[in-house]
Amino acid sequence: MTEERDLGPQPLAALQERWGLTNHQLVEASPEQLTHKQVQRAASGRRLTLKMKQKLARTVNFAIWGRLTNEEREKFEEYFPKHLFNYDKGYQESAPDINESHLQNLGDRKIRRDFLAELGKID
Repeated sequence: MTEERDLGPQPLAALQERWGLTNHQLVEASPEQLTHKQVQRAASGRRLTLKMKQKLARTVNFAIWGRLTNEEREKFEEYFPKHLFNYDKGYQESAPDINESHLQNLGDRKIRRDFLAELGKID
């Protein structure tokens, strides 16, 4: 029995579009070693390991969180792999985005300096 590895566009890609985040912005915000190729594969539907799905979920949360104001952060709920990948256990296609009420385009915002300092990316 072979397992299908290419599963088509993932909810991750739609989520990036709704928040206005590029692959580069995800890589830039990642606290872990993450490459553009890994993000591209994840969004396009390449089957990933649990560890890699968790890494992507953390990165998405960091990319969004680092661009939000303190007031916006209070409303933000973290994304988990079940929100980003249609082949993850617990995924529900009909479930609305957990942050639907306060989605916004963050593409033009830079990551906050205080957040970069927390990540150890600046002094």
